[in-house]
Amino acid sequence: MSKHKFGIIVKKSIVILSLIVIAFFFVAESATPELNYISLPDTLKTISPDSKHSIESQLVTTVLTRYHYNRVPLNDSLSALIFNRYLNQLDGGKNYFLKSDINEFSKYKFELDDFLANSNIQFFFDVFNVYLKRVAERMDYINELLENEFDFTSDEYYIIKRDSVDWAKDKSELNDDWRKRIKNDALLYKLNGKDWDFIKSTIQKRYKNITKYLFQYNSEDVFQLAMNAFAETIDPHTNYFSPITSDNFKIDMSLSLEGIGARLQVEDDFTKIVEVIPGGPADKSKQLKADDKIIGVAQGEDGEFEDVIGWRVNDVVKLIRGEKGTVVRLLILPAGSDLNAKPKEVKLVRDKVKLEDQAAKSSLLEIQNNGKNFKIGVINIPKFYSDFEAQRSGEEGKSTTKDVRKLISELQQKNIDGLIIDLRNDGGGSLTEAVELTGLFIKEGPVVQVRNSSNNVEVNKDPDPSVVYNGPLAVMVNRFSASASEIFAAAIQDYGRGIIIGENTYGKGTVQNLIDLNMFTNRKNMRLGQVKLTVAKFYRINGKSTQRLGVKPDIELPSYFLPEEFGESSEQSALPFDEINKLNYEQYGDIQKFVPELIKRHNQRTGNDPDFQHLIDQIKEYRESRNQTMVSLNEEVRRKQKEADEERKFQRENELRKKKGLKLLDKGEIPDDKLDNTDYILNESAKILSDYIMLTIG
Repeated sequence: MSKHKFGIIVKKSIVILSLIVIAFFFVAESATPELNYISLPDTLKTISPDSKHSIESQLVTTVLTRYHYNRVPLNDSLSALIFNRYLNQLDGGKNYFLKSDINEFSKYKFELDDFLANSNIQFFFDVFNVYLKRVAERMDYINELLENEFDFTSDEYYIIKRDSVDWAKDKSELNDDWRKRIKNDALLYKLNGKDWDFIKSTIQKRYKNITKYLFQYNSEDVFQLAMNAFAETIDPHTNYFSPITSDNFKIDMSLSLEGIGARLQVEDDFTKIVEVIPGGPADKSKQLKADDKIIGVAQGEDGEFEDVIGWRVNDVVKLIRGEKGTVVRLLILPAGSDLNAKPKEVKLVRDKVKLEDQAAKSSLLEIQNNGKNFKIGVINIPKFYSDFEAQRSGEEGKSTTKDVRKLISELQQKNIDGLIIDLRNDGGGSLTEAVELTGLFIKEGPVVQVRNSSNNVEVNKDPDPSVVYNGPLAVMVNRFSASASEIFAAAIQDYGRGIIIGENTYGKGTVQNLIDLNMFTNRKNMRLGQVKLTVAKFYRINGKSTQRLGVKPDIELPSYFLPEEFGESSEQSALPFDEINKLNYEQYGDIQKFVPELIKRHNQRTGNDPDFQHLIDQIKEYRESRNQTMVSLNEEVRRKQKEADEERKFQRENELRKKKGLKLLDKGEIPDDKLDNTDYILNESAKILSDYIMLTIG
């Protein structure tokens, strides 16, 4: 998002918020009594709100309910949603709380709106303290379970997808769930050749570490959990950042974070990679991708692996971060692998993600299609970037548009027949750059519409009437293309200026501003956090929002990710898709009339292509793994499953090698010439563009 395009929105927000500060401080003094309805043993640590949290919660409440794009009312309906999200944050797997706990909490399900309106956040702390108590009980039970080795000959199952289960009705039922959980943990190690002493000590250490990190939580951590349950109920891109988290966010945004360059989140007790940051160590290694699961972290060349299953994502991040130039090793379950798979070790050297590492880069593809030779230029854009600091100081600075303009000129000197703009895995960035980049391919006209909470619409237009490239164009996208990427792809599609190829994009069509709560108080001894607030929505020039739906490609290629699993549409609280008025603009051509023939040629070409069929098989296997809800706890059954999976992968790899004329593998052999589908997708996109060239130019 451009820093200056939405300056007016920011200024208006600050003025409006300032007007309510005086009223706010009067309201903040009024609060209902603390709940204190659950007694805890004296030996267990309890956490209470800090004195500043009453003031801060009132300010957060005011910002969220009055100045969010949707202006959501604070009522019983919202209270119930906050209640559910907070419980899910703490115990989404339903592994700790009892049904009786939930029943007790539920007495207040429709009262959180009243509590928040009166600066009373005691409920969130009371629930968290019960959570600590239940966790402590589980840790005691784990030690009891591990006194003797499990019987792996019995036929029973463990449910790994916990969203379908109910809360345990009593401790006996919860104990049985945990017996199966720990038995499954132990069986995974046993299937990979570990003895009982190793298994016992590793599992004990795992849960000891989980407990250790959890019991280091303080008042600020619990307050952040509570405020985010509130904020993220309104929409997934609205968040509260504690002062410490605010500092980390600034580090992330400045791209000076020293680590591996990947964004992580927790799913079903596993820390998974949700995005590989272009230009970072993970991206450069080509060994990590979205949906890989991190199960262990080790420091240096020979440090011992720390088991991180069940850890909170912030604690995993702390292990992975470190000084530039140092080595971190990760133990990975590759995306699509089931729990029986053997983990792989990935070694990375920590580094900063620099602007120059995220700069646009070009390459030249020389392909043959239908007996004709084509030169296709490719420009990969990892991020829409602009050096704002350099521009403010009067220097020229780097930017996406400037770099792409130069790269196009260099490719044109090589007499390219067509151009591909590769936006796969481009998560967005500067709105200004998305608009100006579009201007390189159109003469003039609107590019995107932005509507704020007052229904005022701003139209962003191409600022430059010149056209840098007017030849055949294709834009490659995938599920990880978001925000500014979607704006560019949508404009190219709406103008009929180029073919969109790949997967449906992410669907993030909202704009956020960061509001520092410290500007509303003059108390120097009180440091408050920040709120990232959704203040506007993007709309295509045809009037449709990119929100939730994203950009649907003209030629769709197979995707690992279903919309309900990944992307904006997978978020329960995501703002809805809607439409506004269409703008006046002139299309450059009717690409859609060529799409049926392009799809026909694509299908004919890929129908018997070994690379394409290999990709289809991998996607099918990945989805089968994702859909698995339970696993057998019988060692013989699991071992046969593991052997069958390994044999299937082995045969599939050799079948592809045979078709491609490569050396066949022996059992257990690690190939020197690993197969890679990434180049194939790019090559197929180039052939689709060459089909278009033949249909339109001849």
